[in-house]
Amino acid sequence: MARRMKSPYKAKLKYREMHCTTLYKVYEYSTSKYWKRQATQFVDGGQAYTYGSFKQTCDRLSTRMSRFGISAGDKVAILSQNMPNYLIAFFSATAFGRIAVPILPDSSENEVTNILTHSESKVIFISKRLRSKLSEDCFNRMTLVIDIETFEFLKKDKEDFQCDGWVKEPQPDDLATIIYTSGTTGKAKGVMLSHRNLCHNLVAAFKAQPCFKKDRFLSILPIAHTYEMGVSSVYSFYVGACVYYLQKPAAPAVLIPAMKKVRPTIMLAVPLVIEKVIKNSVFPTIRKSRILSWLDKNMPWLLHWMIGNKLRKTFGGKIRFFGVGGAKMDTTVEQFLKDCHFPYAVGYGLTETSPLVCNVLVNKRKRVGSIGYATWGVDIRLDNMNPETGEGEIVCRGNNVMLGYYKDPERTMQVLDDEGWFHTNDVACCDKDGIYYIKGRLNNTILGPSGENIYPEEIEMVINDIEGVNESLVIERDGKLVALVKFDDNVLDWNQADEDKFFENLENRKKAVLEWVNKTVGKNSKIGEVDAMKEPFEKTATSKIRRFKYKNAHGDEPERSDEQKPKDNN
Repeated sequence: MARRMKSPYKAKLKYREMHCTTLYKVYEYSTSKYWKRQATQFVDGGQAYTYGSFKQTCDRLSTRMSRFGISAGDKVAILSQNMPNYLIAFFSATAFGRIAVPILPDSSENEVTNILTHSESKVIFISKRLRSKLSEDCFNRMTLVIDIETFEFLKKDKEDFQCDGWVKEPQPDDLATIIYTSGTTGKAKGVMLSHRNLCHNLVAAFKAQPCFKKDRFLSILPIAHTYEMGVSSVYSFYVGACVYYLQKPAAPAVLIPAMKKVRPTIMLAVPLVIEKVIKNSVFPTIRKSRILSWLDKNMPWLLHWMIGNKLRKTFGGKIRFFGVGGAKMDTTVEQFLKDCHFPYAVGYGLTETSPLVCNVLVNKRKRVGSIGYATWGVDIRLDNMNPETGEGEIVCRGNNVMLGYYKDPERTMQVLDDEGWFHTNDVACCDKDGIYYIKGRLNNTILGPSGENIYPEEIEMVINDIEGVNESLVIERDGKLVALVKFDDNVLDWNQADEDKFFENLENRKKAVLEWVNKTVGKNSKIGEVDAMKEPFEKTATSKIRRFKYKNAHGDEPERSDEQKPKDNN
């Protein structure tokens, strides 16, 4: 019986999967195979590289660093907003055995100093926009300070010119990058990711959503975060595609023209991006239109078809994968996207897992509110599962799991057990089909009066669905649940805080939230108080609220005289 011949195309994919086990091999494979193709550029042009010119620039930059004694194993920090040169800086480090230390662009000067000191970085690539965050002390301690926009050496001492820096081809288990994350719980941790970790994620991303050289990626999230790095910027490089970057923050006035120009096929975003579009634009438009409101009640399929087409055109008309991750998506918005057949997908993961752990695919049957199945090559189970609720902590194991926290064995042992299982701190349940649903964070869980678990994230989703609410946070204070609520500026104008009408509106809004939530949630999740927040919540790079900052926080309701204060009817 004749053997079936493998297709040359599938053989090439298998070769890439088996061969590209380090970022060096990814770099060599892509720059040789796609030499003439466009690799990256700004949306409006500038810093445009083919894969060939990308390699030439990286090789030249690596050689220049070697002349100043920067060798394999040395730390190379990157502090910059997104740009094509960011990838050049990243590969000029990782492809030659050095260790990249990406720093989030919204980090404070103090955070930058701490990261540079803790990581023992010898080199920093820095943009002009963020130069002020590099203290003079750090500047002076660096062997090299490099302008990432021009690759000009801003600091290079003659005594450092040794010509003895050496490079090597990294091995899969060698350290590739240290990514510092404070997450939502406080003190930053240096997550050590190996070449194997990052390359496993590239294969997992391809298994979840195959991309090819003709795809166009539009990057709007910081590359310093593993979500954008692993599933967009480096992934586009892996498949020979082109990734486009914005030169300004991704506000609607910048993003919409960019999408029309690039016509991206692949985009990643945090839930907040798509939620604002749907909640602040689409839903109000439907409510205000008699025709659309009628269609919503009588012919919803037609309304969803119309809006789905409009949404796809807004995103450039060619979008085939819109990945949402980094935080939980509002279920009302997700249901609407599903009804409109918008090509969204959901990913779940952490910096410590490179990041993919679970995913909901574009063309598969979606369960609203779920994080889907375990991604390729990752084992998942629920630890310490409650037999009554079926809830337990997600733990995972695979080549995606980090090496540990840099210079922090104690915290490493708290999350990594002897069998290699990583404890995510996320509580979830799993249905009979193996689909997972996140309930909340283990360290956010509030213990109710009868010993039951209360997940503040579930209450927050109810609050965030209320018209006029921008975002919220539920905490425990003095034995009762308190909702900290940031209302939309157009419904609560803090510039009028000294007017009686403002306080009347404020009290009505708070009362409406309190009544609606307590009518909607179970008896154990009822809130006792609502506090209005004047300023937006402080957030992480993926727009998750830094909860630890508000554990004992009170709202920003302004001081009032006794005459202005509402009377206690009790």
